[in-house]
Amino acid sequence: MLRRRGLLVLCLGLALAKPPPEKRDRVHHGQELSDHPHDDRQGFQYDHEAFLGKEQAKTFDQLTPEESRERLGKIVDRIDRDRDGFVTQAELKDWIKHTQNRYIFENVQKNWRDYDRDGDGRIAWPEFKNATYGYYEGEEFGDLEDKQSYRKMLARDERRFKAADRDGDMVATREEFTAFLHPEEFDYMKDIVVTETIEDIDKNGDGYVQVDEYIGDMYTPESGEPEPEWVQSERQQFLDFRDLDRDGRLDRAEIGHWILPQDYDHPEVEAKHLLYESDKDKDQRLTKQEILDNWNMFVGSQATNYGEDLTRKHDEL
Repeated sequence: MLRRRGLLVLCLGLALAKPPPEKRDRVHHGQELSDHPHDDRQGFQYDHEAFLGKEQAKTFDQLTPEESRERLGKIVDRIDRDRDGFVTQAELKDWIKHTQNRYIFENVQKNWRDYDRDGDGRIAWPEFKNATYGYYEGEEFGDLEDKQSYRKMLARDERRFKAADRDGDMVATREEFTAFLHPEEFDYMKDIVVTETIEDIDKNGDGYVQVDEYIGDMYTPESGEPEPEWVQSERQQFLDFRDLDRDGRLDRAEIGHWILPQDYDHPEVEAKHLLYESDKDKDQRLTKQEILDNWNMFVGSQATNYGEDLTRKHDEL
């Protein structure tokens, strides 16, 4: 019996039912690092949330300065991935991206055991396929009414698994499996995201997205209903901003520009800011001591009574 996966069905975008008559947004938007203003004159809450993530920043707000510095030291050891004693701008950016995408890694962790059946710390394609689809050899989807839809889903999963599997051994590491589940977060998966989008929207099979296909992906009209104003606006958006070469259709490059735009790189800008403000010898890299000396910008505690016995449980990052 096929095991249904709400997460992956949504992630893969294979609609088995008619979408509701409402706007669907396929654009992958870059996350804001914090809701607070990025103005050091008003405090460092933006930097705290950018560096720690919003939930962990709340935890650090309850710590004494001594506890904050101690934990920051442990974080610095993790950021310095090559163990050379320095934190570079690239390492800072990677850390910020990691904290901002923690929900993704938590989701992967939550589902990992379901697929790593032999417990070897990797997921082979047969493990994933059997855990997900669970059919017997020679009886492929035999008890299902819509066999063709599930065959397409299986083929689509396998193609994406191969794309995520960078070394080609059809055995996914945790990072490769994360790329499989969340391809929009990985640059090397951009092509497969574009391909799947075309398959979802391109109803006439010509490999392009026409304006009516573009609208049809977001909106299904009721019989006799006038077209809403926002739909007319989207048609104009298609002409003015999506169809860059003005040929009346979207090709692969235009679809990629639409769904995976090159947004303002928030982690890059914040990494530069933290480096600039903490790099006392101006060698374009940070020692652990330079970071600890500027601990207030990275993780500064908001606790006002440092002698108070704090009862909240603090989990290590």
